[in-house]
Amino acid sequence: MAVMSCTTITPQTSTSSSIKHGVPGGEVVQTQKVNATVTGIDSAKREVTLVTRDGKKFKVKAGPEVVNFKQIHIGDQLNITLTETITIRMAKRGEKTRDGSASMIGLAPVGSKPGAVVTDARRVIATVTAINIKKHQATLTFTDGSSKTVPVRQDVNLSKHKVGEKVIITRTEVLAILVEKP
Repeated sequence: MAVMSCTTITPQTSTSSSIKHGVPGGEVVQTQKVNATVTGIDSAKREVTLVTRDGKKFKVKAGPEVVNFKQIHIGDQLNITLTETITIRMAKRGEKTRDGSASMIGLAPVGSKPGAVVTDARRVIATVTAINIKKHQATLTFTDGSSKTVPVRQDVNLSKHKVGEKVIITRTEVLAILVEKP
């Protein structure tokens, strides 16, 4: 399902994080969910009208990649889950580091209810170019030449780190869309 109308939909959101005391970086996982019921179908326009559990109404236009559009019926449930994971860690000594990305798309088989899983992962490498122990900050310079000064958690002993160390930042998004019978 491709394009939502201008109606603001408030997803159910949950966030969790994982850190090790004294170790720079960590992981944050945020999951957003939208559940809605199909209340109308315009086959000519390939549009589906949906209503969320809290009564918000919106339309979605299904692109040509939705090969199972004809399998959608009034009363079906649309479940959308977006999970974003951001992991930040220091590179190990001698570890080969480079930026990279990967994507994957999986679609429901022809004849079944529409569904898809889309995964996108990006890895960015930064070099520590400055450390401010007094302000508890580090400046990171990325391979594209941009830089950013970031706060460092108070439990991390910055005197144990030095300019030139590498930081690996990985961001993974998984979008799952499923239409199912109620």
